Parts: sequence; C-alpha cells; structure tokens
Amino acid sequence: MKKTISFAILHFSVAFSITYLLTGSIVIGGAIALLEPAVNTVVFYFHDKVWKNIESKQAHSVAIAAEPAHLAN
Repeated sequence: MKKTISFAILHFSVAFSITYLLTGSIVIGGAIALLEPAVNTVVFYFHDKVWKNIESKQAHSVAIAAEPAHLAN
C-alpha cells in the first residue's frame, strides 16, 4: 500500500508540474492533477476487463488446439 500511495503522490506531482509549466496556472494545474488520475483509473478498469477477456479467449484457443493431441494419445 505504501508503494501505491507513493506512486499516486508522484503521479499527482508530475501532472501538476507539467500542467503548471504549460499554463502558468496553479488552479488549472491542480484541477488536472486531480482529474487526470481519476480518469486514468476508470480507463484502466475497462482496459483491464478487455485485456482479461483477450487472455481468456487465447487460453481457450490454446486448450482447444491441444485437445486433439491429447485425445490421440
């Protein structure tokens, strides 16, 4: 959990710093620093679901491909 918190602080800091350097606005930097990680969290959730679905289909395909070899023995 400490590593997760550490990464979150780093992520917020980078998002704030880049936005502040580009805009010169503390308010916009702060808003982006809060908004961007929140959006990334939601996007990651759906990305992970799609990825697990792809892995599941691949595992199923491998199992089906291996099945005839298993029956031949």
